[in-house]
Amino acid sequence: MRSRSYDPNLTPPWKRPATPAPEVAAERDLVVEEVSTGFCGAVVRCEKTAEGPTVTLEDRFGKHRVFPMAPRGFLLEGRVVTLVRPSAAPAGGTRLTASGSLAVPGARARVARAGRIYVEGRHDAELVERVWGDDLRIEGVVVEYLEGVDDLPAIVASFAPGPDARLGVLVDHLVPGSKESRIAAEVTGEHVLVAGHPYIDVWEAVKPSSVGIPAWPAVPRGQDWKTGVCRALGWPENTGAAWQRILGAVRSYKDLQPELLGRVEELIDFVTAPA
Repeated sequence: MRSRSYDPNLTPPWKRPATPAPEVAAERDLVVEEVSTGFCGAVVRCEKTAEGPTVTLEDRFGKHRVFPMAPRGFLLEGRVVTLVRPSAAPAGGTRLTASGSLAVPGARARVARAGRIYVEGRHDAELVERVWGDDLRIEGVVVEYLEGVDDLPAIVASFAPGPDARLGVLVDHLVPGSKESRIAAEVTGEHVLVAGHPYIDVWEAVKPSSVGIPAWPAVPRGQDWKTGVCRALGWPENTGAAWQRILGAVRSYKDLQPELLGRVEELIDFVTAPA
């Protein structure tokens, strides 16, 4: 009788030894699917309990569910993985800025460039400073606010942008057909870049989960948007206090929507590019 070599592919699946799944740190905002329920969401937090470590996921509707970090318990981009708690950064190790960039210990602020980034209002400027402040000082980029975009053509003309003085502008609600898009088209040029996010106000660019709300409410037309948001959420109708509450919930880039993150990074790259 002729002997045959063993083919492991012929072994029934239930007899094959289970291969260990790769371990993935459950970092905040990592999107995974729990295998037994199909619940898909972003990591909100990890906790240590008497029964073992757990992870809280938030789906796209703002719903939270808590799951044990069981071996081979999650799918990441279609692959089975085992979630583990993120390890704490070692003392004296690499530090990241709020924008996710590598911090430069002991670095001094650079002398301000001639180029500038303009944003629409004070809240926009404070949010950019909260997340990108360290980066802006290293790069020597000054952020100023406009109090609206209606005067942008005159401001750009007065600024007189050039190869060594580029101008970047961050605009709210930059969507096709809007007033903002028409003004942006009017001033955009070789040394002027207008970038924007789709949200009515920069408040909406903060993730609802970071603020502790299920979603940003829809405000009827004709009603002041910020006041309408406060009213719908049951907050005091004091937009200044509401903004401080929102801004206080922002700790890093992970608390912001990607539609804002990409645009700010794009503007910083634009105004700091070599002439």
